[in-house]
Amino acid sequence: MPALFPVWSDTALRITLGVLGLAIPGVFVVPIVYVRTPYNLNRHFDVMQPVQFDHRHHVKDDGIKCLYCHDGADRVAYAGVPSTQVCMGCHSQVWNQSPMLEPVRRSYFSGQPIPWNRVHLVPDFVFFNHAVHVKNGIECAHCHGDVTAMPIARKERMFTMGWCLDCHSRQPDRYAAAPRLAALVPGKLPGDAKTPLGHVEPVPHLMTCTTCHR
Repeated sequence: MPALFPVWSDTALRITLGVLGLAIPGVFVVPIVYVRTPYNLNRHFDVMQPVQFDHRHHVKDDGIKCLYCHDGADRVAYAGVPSTQVCMGCHSQVWNQSPMLEPVRRSYFSGQPIPWNRVHLVPDFVFFNHAVHVKNGIECAHCHGDVTAMPIARKERMFTMGWCLDCHSRQPDRYAAAPRLAALVPGKLPGDAKTPLGHVEPVPHLMTCTTCHR
């Protein structure tokens, strides 16, 4: 009696089962991996802007401090970007005929803001207060990376909930600026009589859900 199936059918069945065995979990694993890749998160990629702004030149060469341009970072929740008036405070005298700065001059005289492209974006369901962090000694580079070394700004950090919690409570000693967070807890100032010098206390009252999700 001849065989019901050809000789190669066993091999085809094994291959088919193997492919299905990989494909089914792949439907879930591949998207999970992809959403965490730099390509999806736009991490470590230069964010092109309508005006070529070099932080290295302004900070390292000219000695301009972060708060000169981002003057709201130590006063309000949202630091924002500098207005064109801030730019023209210098560039009405310096490079005031440069073609590169034509969008800045056009914005200044028309009153229309420059359409900057965002580099960092906190989700709408998260509340983050710049002023609280800046006033308590958290350096800009801690969250934004060393912008002073970037010819074009790019995203360096992943603003995940776990990353924030590491600084707030889990591993505060890992972060150089984190000791200032202990100042938010009365009687727990770094170096005082109740706390060993260099030791960082967690900030438990800033661990509640409503601290960031309001």
